Amino acid sequence: MDKKILIIEDEKAIQKILSEPLTFAGYNVTTASDGLEGIRTFRERDFDLVLLDILLPKIDGYTVCEMIRQESQIPIVLLTALDTEEDQIKGFDKLADDYITKPFSIKLVLKRVEALLRRASLDIVSDTIRYREITLSETERKVTISGSEVALTHLEFEILLLFLKNRGRVFTRDDLLNLVWGYDFAGDEKGVNFHIMNLRKKLNVDYIETVRGVGYRIAKED
Repeated sequence: MDKKILIIEDEKAIQKILSEPLTFAGYNVTTASDGLEGIRTFRERDFDLVLLDILLPKIDGYTVCEMIRQESQIPIVLLTALDTEEDQIKGFDKLADDYITKPFSIKLVLKRVEALLRRASLDIVSDTIRYREITLSETERKVTISGSEVALTHLEFEILLLFLKNRGRVFTRDDLLNLVWGYDFAGDEKGVNFHIMNLRKKLNVDYIETVRGVGYRIAKED
């Protein structure tokens, strides 16, 4: 497997709870105990995914996430005791890919890590998709609106790609969890809603429709 994961977490017990099963699963795990050490360690090696606490000494996790995003589109999973809707929205606004609250199931963490890494490592077919003002390049992982580039997280890009390739099809939240997140986890609809909300806000064009009681879609062009 040889995928490299950086855990930025100040509590040694939680570092151990995360690092041991991840190492056993075949990942190469590195830990950091505060925000400054986390940023420094991130810049020293080529990691594939970051597990990031929010309440960190020196620099908090939101700031660390923001700093990493300025340099990389690496998958970032926030692991935190902060569980309010506002906290989660702030995390996704900082371009985190996922948000897991403490106490957490290590099996769930492993499943989400596996899904994010699988999606990030898929071979991308050379193609450019255009829909009204939107242009999406799969090879460049780039989205523009009327010529201006829009910064999307990995999951936001995959959601938009799925919609654009299947215009007119309605996707339930469970569909999106299976097709984009890559796992079946009933009850995690709130995370889907957050990503759709952030994607709409970034695109700033009203093309993602809510089909009441069912899910979401991008309509076929007239």
